[in-house]
Amino acid sequence: MKRALISDIHGNYEALTAVLADVNSQNVDRLFCLGDIVGYGPDPIRCLDTVISKCDVTILGNHDQAALFDPDGFNPVALDAIYWTREQLENSGDNPGKIDDRWTFLSELPRRHDEGKFLFVHGSPREATNEYVFPEDIYDSRKMGVLFGKIDQYCFQGHTHMPGIFSPSGDFISPEDCDYEYHLTDDKAMINVGSVGQPRDGNPRSCYAILDEETGIVNFRRVQYDVVSTQHKIYAIPELDNMLGDRLASGR
Repeated sequence: MKRALISDIHGNYEALTAVLADVNSQNVDRLFCLGDIVGYGPDPIRCLDTVISKCDVTILGNHDQAALFDPDGFNPVALDAIYWTREQLENSGDNPGKIDDRWTFLSELPRRHDEGKFLFVHGSPREATNEYVFPEDIYDSRKMGVLFGKIDQYCFQGHTHMPGIFSPSGDFISPEDCDYEYHLTDDKAMINVGSVGQPRDGNPRSCYAILDEETGIVNFRRVQYDVVSTQHKIYAIPELDNMLGDRLASGR
């Protein structure tokens, strides 16, 4: 069983299509989305429709949740973007049944997905939708101890847009540190698969991961996409702050 794990698309259709083209070349069996299909980016509907049609499992992200309910803890830029996203979903011009199908899909997304020793969430094993686990959290032994206590073996997550592996021994291993291949061991691990639509690790290329259950290897993939086209779309939408386009070029 090979699973492609994507997360944090954030309405970036150019990034999503580039990643899916790469996924199609990797002979994967299933495609999982770990949340945040929408928010920030200029193409929430196209991204949502693509995820609905392509993904075998999709998890609720905090921006997906914010499109449904009152946003919690969003900064002004994110807040304006989610209100604009909500307006696009509600007034897309499609037939009412199609609009309702999108809202129904979002409203029925699970907060976590368990498959034996594999747990899939958006945020963390403690707060599945909206807890950040940053690389620097390895220095917070209490927090990490609690989080590892919540998983049986392996947890795959997104949310921070920063790919890498957390170990119970207090290490954070970036994809570069392991030459983009991490071999699962008997030890527990929390694995952030990175972001498709808005990387924040200083690398502007989209990031996703492939979990090969047979070999026990997690492969991190970086994919080039048309950043400039996405930027121009953002700049053309007054409700989306220009910084949301600017940051894509630097992966921040």
